[in-house]
Amino acid sequence: MSISEIYNIFLKHPVISTDSRNCPADCFFVALKGENFNANAFALSALENGAAYAVVDEAQYAVDERFILVENTLQTLQQLANYHRRQLGTTVIGITGTNGKTTSKELIAAVLSQKFNVLFTQGNLNNHIGVPLTLLKMTTKHEIAVIEMGASHKGDIQELAEIACPDYGIITNVGKAHLEGFGSFEGVMETKSELYVNVFQNGKKIFINMGNDHLIKMAQKSGFVNDDRLVKYKLIGECKKDMVAGAVISCSPFLKMRCCTYTEKCFIVDTQLIGSYNAENILAAVTIGHFFGIDDVKIKNGLEQYTPQNNRSQLTVTERNKLVVDAYNANPTSMRAAIQNFGIMEVDTKMLILGDMLELGEQSGTEHQSIVDLLESYNLNNVFLVGDLFSATKNNFTCFISVDDLIEFIKNQDIKNNYILIKGSRGIKLEKVIPIL
Repeated sequence: MSISEIYNIFLKHPVISTDSRNCPADCFFVALKGENFNANAFALSALENGAAYAVVDEAQYAVDERFILVENTLQTLQQLANYHRRQLGTTVIGITGTNGKTTSKELIAAVLSQKFNVLFTQGNLNNHIGVPLTLLKMTTKHEIAVIEMGASHKGDIQELAEIACPDYGIITNVGKAHLEGFGSFEGVMETKSELYVNVFQNGKKIFINMGNDHLIKMAQKSGFVNDDRLVKYKLIGECKKDMVAGAVISCSPFLKMRCCTYTEKCFIVDTQLIGSYNAENILAAVTIGHFFGIDDVKIKNGLEQYTPQNNRSQLTVTERNKLVVDAYNANPTSMRAAIQNFGIMEVDTKMLILGDMLELGEQSGTEHQSIVDLLESYNLNNVFLVGDLFSATKNNFTCFISVDDLIEFIKNQDIKNNYILIKGSRGIKLEKVIPIL
């Protein structure tokens, strides 16, 4: 059966499910495979639970006309998403980056939603499965889609961009993350550049931070050598005629900044975000909002109404302490930015709970030691480090092998009236400490 034929069936059953336990009535089930599961075996169960059709890639499970047998279910899902995206013609903005892409995506969506019907990636569904599932949620009502693209290996962004066909692209930044998969920082740059390459060949423009030399070089190498396809922004203290400009006013603890959209008429944004490192994310959203014709008042409203979730740059106030929670992910670039911001934050007693940064490969030891040295340079003494990697560094701080060990220690302490930074890789599970603080 061709993709166009499968697509005609999908149009009649436009809700996609990949979980046989969660099949809304009349949905379209796609049986995917993983290292530890084969959903082909549950396709019949999906139909019994409400699905109208099931896409499988093993003939033994295609027992009647409700089953659609294909060569590879994942490829079919991706091809279906690409076909759907092309049929609708919705404007698509692709976004990637080492740090800040999820927050930027949500800020961009918050701004664009002031004027348009916007579809945007939910949570972190930004991989080879999440991107097509997001695209397949597009309807004729959606005017703009903001599609987040994550990567842990070379070629990942190229694959996702070929599925999503973005009209516009933005890379928030590049840093040291997933070095096991990329091999080096240069590998990170090459992979993220795949979005620029795709937009240059098939799209329209890119939104670019002119304060980031890495991004400028990546754009030029990808073919963007003329300004006519660049929409520029930069953190700079003065107004600029050729780009959106902005500057941090304060961060104690919430970020407040001034933004100027090509004119001397600027506006102030009082965000609900922690960390000056979010200033570029804010400015990216301002730039994209302005590009799509949204006035400054509505841009300001969209940004100020946005509240971070999922342990990303989030302030959690408890009866005992105020927690700066950024425990969803961590790499050397984001960890350094968080520590630097916390170090200059004008608040009372500070405490830091930091977890290992995972997937750094051979550079892991060096990068963890560098973070410890940074902590000492800021004279941050009330520090707890969690994980094997931090525990192996030379430091004068209190170390714990696991978050459970940390919890047992904290239970016997009287920790009150602190601002506490909590940051680490998702695998360390630092969020488990929140309830006792």
